Amino acid sequence: MAAAVVVLLVVVGGGGYLFRQHQQQVDDDAARALATRVASAVAAGDVSGLPVAGSGAAALQKDTAAALKGLGTSKATVTVKSEQRTGDTASATLAVTRTLPGGVTWQYDLPVAMSKGSSWQLAADSRLVHPDLATGETLKVSRTQPERAEITSTSGAKIVAMGDVVDVGVQPSRVTGSVPALAAKVAGIVDVDGGALAKRISAAQKDAFVDVITLRRSDYDAVRSKLRPLPGVVFRERKQPLAPSREFARALLGTVGPVTAEIVQQGKGRYAAGDVAGVSGLQREYDEQLGGTAGTTVEAVGTDGSARSLLEQDAEPGKPLTLTLDPTVQMAADAALAGQKQPSALVAVDVRTGAVLAVANSPTSGLDRALVGKYAPGSTFKVVTTYSLLGDGLKPSDPVACPKTATVGGRSFKNYEKEEFGTVDFRVDFAKSCNTAFVGLSKQLDDGDLATAGQALGIGQTWDLGTNAFTGSIPTNTSDVDKAAAAFGQGRTEVSPLAVAVATGSVARGSYLPPTLVVTGKDKAAATKLDAGSVATLHSLMRDVVTSGTGTALKSVPGGPVYAKTGTAEFGSASGGGQPRTRAWITGWQGDIAFAVLVEEGKSGGTVAGPVAATFLTNLAKG
Repeated sequence: MAAAVVVLLVVVGGGGYLFRQHQQQVDDDAARALATRVASAVAAGDVSGLPVAGSGAAALQKDTAAALKGLGTSKATVTVKSEQRTGDTASATLAVTRTLPGGVTWQYDLPVAMSKGSSWQLAADSRLVHPDLATGETLKVSRTQPERAEITSTSGAKIVAMGDVVDVGVQPSRVTGSVPALAAKVAGIVDVDGGALAKRISAAQKDAFVDVITLRRSDYDAVRSKLRPLPGVVFRERKQPLAPSREFARALLGTVGPVTAEIVQQGKGRYAAGDVAGVSGLQREYDEQLGGTAGTTVEAVGTDGSARSLLEQDAEPGKPLTLTLDPTVQMAADAALAGQKQPSALVAVDVRTGAVLAVANSPTSGLDRALVGKYAPGSTFKVVTTYSLLGDGLKPSDPVACPKTATVGGRSFKNYEKEEFGTVDFRVDFAKSCNTAFVGLSKQLDDGDLATAGQALGIGQTWDLGTNAFTGSIPTNTSDVDKAAAAFGQGRTEVSPLAVAVATGSVARGSYLPPTLVVTGKDKAAATKLDAGSVATLHSLMRDVVTSGTGTALKSVPGGPVYAKTGTAEFGSASGGGQPRTRAWITGWQGDIAFAVLVEEGKSGGTVAGPVAATFLTNLAKG
C-alpha cells in the first residue's frame, strides 16, 4: 500500500511538472508571437492593432504617427533581434532599418517591454519609434547637398562652375490683382507661357513659391526693375553650376535644377523631393559623379522647438568631370549657329587627336542632334565613295560623264537644279558635286565597298565617347539601284554630324582615330592608317571644292587653306508636285580643326551650310 501511494505521488508530481513546462512554453510562444507582431506593425508604421496595457492603443498610434511624420515616405524593415521572458514579464529587442529620403539607411535597436495580464500585451508606456525619443518629441529628417563639382576642359579651363542665379517665383498670397494679368506681365518680361503660369499659381498653396524661371544674375539684373514692382513676384538668390553662356554646348552639357517626380522614381533611392540635380545632358548622365552624396540629419524635435541629433551623415562632395571641349572653339560654334531659324548642328574635332572640340546645336536645348541625330549624308558621302574608287584605280584626271540625268534599274537620278557638265575630268565632277557622275561610277563598286570605305574613315565604328552618340550606319548594298543612290549619299546610309566630322578628320589626318569627349583616363586607341595616295588625292579634290566648286563660301575666310565637301540630301516626299525638301551639309577642315555643319532644311549645302561654316572659321580666326 505504501508503495502504491509513492507511485501515485510521483505520477501526480510528474504531471504537475509537465503542466508547468507546457505553460512555460505557451508563455514563451505568446511573448515571441507578440514581439513578431510588434516588429511587423513598426515596419508598417501602423501600431493601432497592438494590445497595450490599459487603454493606450489609440494614444500609442497617435504618438507614433506624429513622431514619424517628419520622415516623409521613409520605409522600414524590422526584425526581432532577441527576446527574453521572466515569469509574467518579457522583453524583446527589435532591429530597425529605416531607408530615409535619398536612400540613406538608419539602423538602430528598439527595446520592447511586454507583460502578461489576461493575455500578453505591451507595457502601457511603450514607445515604438526610437529608444532615445522622449514623450512629445517628433523626428525630423533634413538633407544637405554638397557643392556640385565643376566640369573642366583638358586645358584646365572651367566649362561649368558655380555661379550666381536668381529664382523668380510667385507667392499667391501676395498677388493683389488678377492672377492671369500678373502671369501675362511676367511672361512678357521673362518669356514663359503665361497661361500655364496662371494655372499653376491658381492651383498652388497661398504661401507657396511657384517657380517661374531661374535667371543668371546678369540676366536678372537686366529685368530686375520690371519684375520687382509686380505684387506677388518673389525672388530667391542661390548658386548653381553655370557654363560660360546660356547657349554654351547646352544640349550636350544639359542643365541642373529641381528633381522631377520621374527622376526621383528612376533614381532608386538616390533622390528626394526638393533635391537639386542634373536634369538633362551630361549633368544628368554623370549626376552621381558631379553631385556627390547628400548629407542626412535626423533630429528629435521637442514641443518647444528644441532639437537634438539622432543621426548625422556628412555630405560627400562630387568629383569633377573633364571634357575635351575647347571653350574658344565651342563659343565660335555657338555663335555661328546663333539666329538659325532651322534646327542645326555644328561639330568640330581635333585633327591631331580626334578629340571633340565643339558640340553646338540650334536650338540650344532639347535634342543633341550633333551627336545623336540620324540623317542621310547627301553629297558629303562622296568623300567616302571617292576614297573607295581611288583605291580601285580611279584618277582625278579620268574623264567621267556628268549628264543631266542617269537611269539605273528603271530609277532616274538627277543633279542639283538639273545641272550637267558633259564629260569632264573627275576632279571637276567632285568639285561641282555631280550626282550622275557618281551614279555612273557606282557600277565599279562591289556591294560592300562603301561600307568598307566608310568604316575605314570611322563611320559605323564603335566609339567610347563617354556619352551616347550615333556613329553612323552604312548597309551593304543589295542592288544596282541601292548602290547608285548610296554613292552620293541618298541611299539607306545614315550619319550624325559627328560621324561626318570624324570621317573628315580621318581624311585630314591620314588615319582613323575614334573620337573622344569625356576624359576617362583610359589609354588612347591607336590610329589606323589610311591609304596614303588616296588621302593625298582627296586633299587636292577637297581643296578644289573651296577654290572652284560648291564650297566657295569658304574661299575667303581668314586663316590657312580650307578643304571641304558640301552636301544636299533630299528627305520626305514632295508635296503638290514640287521638289522634295532638302538638308544642307558642309564638312571640311582648316589647320587642326575638322568640322561638319548640318542645317535640317535648306536649299543646298553650299548656299546654306557653307556660310555657317564660314562664320565659324572667321570667329575662330578672331579668337
